[in-house]
Amino acid sequence: MTKNFKTWPVYILLSVLSLPLVIMYAYLLIDTFTVTTPGSLVPGPFTLQNWRFLWQPPQPGQASIWAATLNTVLFAGGTMLIVLMTSATAGYALSRLRMPMRSFMLAGLIMLHAFPTVTLIISVFLILQIIGLYDTLIGVILVRAALDLPLGVWIMKGFYDNVPWEIEMAGVQDGANRFTVWWRLILPQIQPGLAALGIFSFLQAWSEFILPQVLAPGANAQVLSVYMQALIKSETQMDFTLFKTIGLFYTLPVVIIYQIFNKKLMNIYGGGTKG
Repeated sequence: MTKNFKTWPVYILLSVLSLPLVIMYAYLLIDTFTVTTPGSLVPGPFTLQNWRFLWQPPQPGQASIWAATLNTVLFAGGTMLIVLMTSATAGYALSRLRMPMRSFMLAGLIMLHAFPTVTLIISVFLILQIIGLYDTLIGVILVRAALDLPLGVWIMKGFYDNVPWEIEMAGVQDGANRFTVWWRLILPQIQPGLAALGIFSFLQAWSEFILPQVLAPGANAQVLSVYMQALIKSETQMDFTLFKTIGLFYTLPVVIIYQIFNKKLMNIYGGGTKG
């Protein structure tokens, strides 16, 4: 009771500081379902006209938003799978195997993660053109995954380091091969890390704009972030309410994922389970 009495002023202060943000997001949601005069604090009549992009393109000749949504899901999902599979195996090798130049590889991972995306965009652009993956969804997925891999491998190595060797040795002594031990005994111990890394990679790709805009500007590989930018360029008189509604549609999956997996995200800096 004493502890709760001491913390309630903090909760009140945080609530007061957060109130403007809550009001702002509430008005954003209300504006998407009403016809409100710009600058007015009083909501107008209810309408679904702002959500018309769900069943018809916002502008004549513009692609359907569902095609952009599908591309975004494929982009984010493909990036997440590549990062998870590569990080899970590479992190295990760096943690358990005493390979040559292991320290150099670990230092190189940190250096690779330090380079901003913008500094590499020209070289990546030329490489994709040479190998024929420019303006394709596969090319952007590979680039995004490559940029996320250094951090992913480093994080997974940390989780593997916290798994006791005794678990692995017990499996080997019982006659299991190295892959079976990794698959059945080690991976279950690092599930929080896998879940957090997968969610982080998915959300990072979901919100990506620079790479799809530069490396896949065509309509066939257009993602939602580029779709919204194209909407601004095609509008002679900008419909801000429509833009806000599409932005809300773009943001909703991220909010839902955070609400469902927020505990997993908090475990990304944790370690494996002690056996």
